[in-house]
Amino acid sequence: MSRLAIKICGLSTPDTLDAAIGAGASHVGFVHFAKSPRHVEADRLAALLDRAPSHVKTVGVVVDPDDATLDHLLRAGRLDALQLHGKETPERLAAIARRYGVAVWKAVAVKTAEDIRASGLYRDVADLILFDAKTPDGADLPGGMGLRFDWTLLRDYRAAGPWGLSGGLDPHNVAEAVRISGAPLVDVSSGVENAPGIKDMDKIVAFCKAVQHI
Repeated sequence: MSRLAIKICGLSTPDTLDAAIGAGASHVGFVHFAKSPRHVEADRLAALLDRAPSHVKTVGVVVDPDDATLDHLLRAGRLDALQLHGKETPERLAAIARRYGVAVWKAVAVKTAEDIRASGLYRDVADLILFDAKTPDGADLPGGMGLRFDWTLLRDYRAAGPWGLSGGLDPHNVAEAVRISGAPLVDVSSGVENAPGIKDMDKIVAFCKAVQHI
């Protein structure tokens, strides 16, 4: 197993989930957000969660969810973490952590060094900070668009806790991304797809192998 954590996100079928697990992913992510091409309804999520072995961490990805949405989602099965990918405040993260007792991740959209610094607002309430590329104004999706940011912005980042890198990663550039940023966890979605929401099992395996050889 690589010393780096690997999250394959946006999984929606048993075959691609099995491919991610078999290739050595440490985390698997499932998107519950209706606007996303990777959206998974709670009933389908339940079947996928049942397939995930206990040593693989399961992450539910949500965008500005209300409690009713989270209640519904967490009834589906074992979710080890909730990844909040919207405009949630530190106070909202703390409230979710208290109510549900699961790890809470915060995706932080990055374009400039100031965005990196601003992530400090979540330092005391997020179990993990995930740096992702900022999407264009007016975009329907807060992530999963294959965009990347300048990884050198993370060179001087002094993490106070666990963190990861997302946004535009693929089997060909992930080694460079880790070398530049020093990321301890890498998160891929569109970079292992043939089309939005359509995962490619060979690309999933290639991504995991690329990380494992870093």
